[in-house]
Amino acid sequence: MSEEFTIGSKVRVVALPSYIKTADPMPMLRPPDIIQVGEEGIVLDRRPGGYWGIRFAKGAFLLDSQYIESIDSNSQ
Repeated sequence: MSEEFTIGSKVRVVALPSYIKTADPMPMLRPPDIIQVGEEGIVLDRRPGGYWGIRFAKGAFLLDSQYIESIDSNSQ
């Protein structure tokens, strides 16, 4: 059961996968410590395989919806 996110919405990392894919045209695997639990990013797009493209401070990465949660924009 995959959560849906709106393009341009803010999300927060709630868990880290064993590796992270970059959101480049030719994705590369990176160690999970390139981003941290609690880090916030902006949803760029939906990718095949259930991945979401998300822009973080250190770059754009692909994450499955189980690793992210939506941030309520009214709480800031």
